[in-house]
Amino acid sequence: MNDSVKKRLLEFQRNEITEYHIYRRLAASTKDENNRRILEKIADDELRHYRTWEAHTGIKVPPSRWKIWKYVTIARVLGLTFGIKLMEMGEGSAQISYHEITEYMDEAEGIAKDELSHEQSLIAMIDEERLKYVGSVVLGLNDALVELTGALAGLTLALQNGPLIALTGSITGIAAALSMAASEYLSTKAEETDKHPVKASVYTGIAYLFTVIMLILPYLLLSNIYLSLGLSLTAAIVIIAVFNYYISVAKDENFGHRFWEMTGLSLSVALFSFFIGYALRHFFNIDL
Repeated sequence: MNDSVKKRLLEFQRNEITEYHIYRRLAASTKDENNRRILEKIADDELRHYRTWEAHTGIKVPPSRWKIWKYVTIARVLGLTFGIKLMEMGEGSAQISYHEITEYMDEAEGIAKDELSHEQSLIAMIDEERLKYVGSVVLGLNDALVELTGALAGLTLALQNGPLIALTGSITGIAAALSMAASEYLSTKAEETDKHPVKASVYTGIAYLFTVIMLILPYLLLSNIYLSLGLSLTAAIVIIAVFNYYISVAKDENFGHRFWEMTGLSLSVALFSFFIGYALRHFFNIDL
């Protein structure tokens, strides 16, 4: 075995023992018994892979403390499924490397298949509550982004007063958030689903209110209403991007399609409302 291959095996070892510790820590902090068993099973697989590499290198390799802290923290803050899948996204390059060293090690092919199929199927079995309510969050975010960007664009031209726009937008946004939460409660209650109506309404309402705050904030901090509108639209695009990235990782959905669809819809409504506000201002001859 040449030095290049040995170095690569040591990298594999380090990754495997690091992921072993990550899965063990997540398992220890998970209350759901089913999820705990799955995480422990994956951890055992990672340890077995580590020992396979160790048998060939003859060297014990310590885990990466930074990666352990990083992914355990992400999983605890943003969700178990998101944290794990974000970590496993790095396995793509490892798969290629495994295949490259099969001429030196017969076990490499087996480990590659194990990583690709067995562990991925186990990860898919993890049942996480917050992912059940993604639809409710989408409803809150999408409605707030479309309605409020449009309302703020229209109000900017119609009122041309930052604090007044912020006040009007806040009243509109809060009322709409309560309305959407109530609608989601009734909708979920009428459906045959394992989602709890109250939780679904809370997720929708919080997502809506969060969006309202982020879009209104520039009008409270800046005196230039057009700059405020630009920052509000920028905030809307950032919210869309961050949320859709989360969904694309956690639920294996296409990021680009969802991002451009939501962005196009929000900005189109904002542009249309902007001209509506301009037209109404001149039609009613309003000067504030």
